[in-house]
Amino acid sequence: MTTFPLLAVLLPFLAAAAGLLLSRWPHGRVSPAWAPGPGHDHDGRGGNDAAGASAPADRRANRRADRLANQRAGWIAVVPTAASAVLAAWVAWGHGFGFLTGTGTPAAVGETYGTIETGGVPISLTLQADALSGLLGVLVTAVALAVQVYSIGYLRDDPRYPSYSAFISLFTAAMLLVVYAGDLLVLYVGWEVMGLCSYLLIGHWWEDRGNSRAAVKAFLVTRLGDVGFLFGIFVLGMGAGSFRIGDVLARVPEMSAATLVTATMLLLAGVAGKSAQVPLHTWLPDAMAGPTPISALIHAATMVAAGIFLVARLFPAFAAARPTLDVLAVLAALGMLGAALAAFAQDDLKRVLAYSTVSQLAYMAGGLAAGSDTAAIFHLITHGAFKALLFLCAGVVIHHVGSNLMTRMGGLRRELPVTFAATTVGFAALMGLPPASGFFSKDALLVTMEGALAGGLADAAALLLYGCALATVAVTGAYATRAWLRTFFGPTRTVALPEPEPGTAHVIDTREAPRTMLVPVVILAVPALLLGFAGGVHLDVPVAATSVALALLGAGVVYAAWRADPVADPARLLGPLRVLCERAFYVDSLYAAIFVRAVVWLSRLVVRTDDTVVDGAVRGSGRSAYGLSGMLKLAQNGNVQLYVSGLLAGVLLIAVGAVVFT
Repeated sequence: MTTFPLLAVLLPFLAAAAGLLLSRWPHGRVSPAWAPGPGHDHDGRGGNDAAGASAPADRRANRRADRLANQRAGWIAVVPTAASAVLAAWVAWGHGFGFLTGTGTPAAVGETYGTIETGGVPISLTLQADALSGLLGVLVTAVALAVQVYSIGYLRDDPRYPSYSAFISLFTAAMLLVVYAGDLLVLYVGWEVMGLCSYLLIGHWWEDRGNSRAAVKAFLVTRLGDVGFLFGIFVLGMGAGSFRIGDVLARVPEMSAATLVTATMLLLAGVAGKSAQVPLHTWLPDAMAGPTPISALIHAATMVAAGIFLVARLFPAFAAARPTLDVLAVLAALGMLGAALAAFAQDDLKRVLAYSTVSQLAYMAGGLAAGSDTAAIFHLITHGAFKALLFLCAGVVIHHVGSNLMTRMGGLRRELPVTFAATTVGFAALMGLPPASGFFSKDALLVTMEGALAGGLADAAALLLYGCALATVAVTGAYATRAWLRTFFGPTRTVALPEPEPGTAHVIDTREAPRTMLVPVVILAVPALLLGFAGGVHLDVPVAATSVALALLGAGVVYAAWRADPVADPARLLGPLRVLCERAFYVDSLYAAIFVRAVVWLSRLVVRTDDTVVDGAVRGSGRSAYGLSGMLKLAQNGNVQLYVSGLLAGVLLIAVGAVVFT
């Protein structure tokens, strides 16, 4: 059992290496026949007719090679991930799945695989398993497996699928390393590898400049938070005298308040970056440039879940630093309501879900600030199920329609009945409607935030947190209903096809997605609907009734507006605030004005200084040496008579000087 966490991490890591190295071995592609060569023009025309005639055969050979490589890559990715999921489930079973109910194994079971001596605090290569890591390990591997299977159909003809699937495996291994790490610096390794994987996967279609910019933005913004995160680890580790998580938590009562507040505030920067919380949330909506399955993985089980998990893992340290919890509560309050309003105004279906993720993660952060790591992790688990489901359903819709925009969707419930039913379950869980999973986990969070009004947080922070949480429930019901109606109801927004040749009929594909895409969707719909019962049914009836009433109120207002005019966008209810919400309150523009332009100006100043001062000094010294050499060249002209005359003149001057000064 103690080696299972190591195996769970190693299997997807080895799958990533094998996928990158072996998917295209032996190499079956041939050089393109149209490439310029002997007897060919540069535009590929003319020259050898035999080479031109072989071009179709070469293209067919390349397609066969790509198809075989994709098949090998699919097996290499899916089988180890499935094995890792089994191991993670076994680890969780050994600890009783008990984090949510408080019945899990209280002590972590760990294994140390070596120690790195640093001359100060050593680094122990430790992996551990307890109820929390067991639960998160199941979430990570289950969603990763669903995404790998789904991607086989979604990227069936993509020639870069082998590298894509390998990076997903590496992403999975990195998140599992974060989950099972028993040392803060080991956790940091997985934390940073996830940042690299997000960059590679968001920029999968890097030919589009927008995609590559989104990948760079995600990388830079999360790295900005990780600077504070690393210093927070150093402060906490030096204060405890150890980087082992168990030792750090055991020594929290001995640490000074200043050390704890400093360390947790710095760690909070990394949490804000990874979990896309205010003020480092701006990268997540742009990350939708990547393939939709990657969005499901990032939003449901990896990357953004890491920040919430970290606070839960080190919760005793955060609980002992009350100022940090007050800051976290304020940031969560602003994030949950602001992101929900931004989601209500988006036309891109994936961006609606992206801002929804920011809002729901802020709910979890609010639960942590209010003092309940159990409620936050409960919602993290249910959110992982229904948000992965919603993104995969969105992928089916986009795959069918050919566009992310809801203005080009509508009336799809008849063409995509399975996807419609699964999406309905996902949106019900997102809104917190019974009996879907989100109803129970959101109720637990609201109960915790209501309890914070009586103490635990500063009065203003607690009131702001609870008020924004209730308002967000209503806005969530509104934007979820809007997306559901505009995607599956109303008039079908068909795109006119060009007139076919005489005797040829239009062909309209009204089928569901391939089975490899539908099976993960159907399977994920089950936990999205029923997972809420896993935590035990412990409802606060007044809070639950208020939550459902607010969600239905938001949904009802949107439905009434849509019913009055099914063609118009219900986002018009925002009135003059619509553009403000659509642009996410211009936070990106503000950052561009304050930080980006300043950095660009500074970088140009550095380039100019380097060119004129540093390089100028080098070039100036060269010009000076060249000028002096020119002066010396005048004396070295090859005239022997001039040399003898100069020699005699020198001897004469020396003689005169000797006579005069003697």
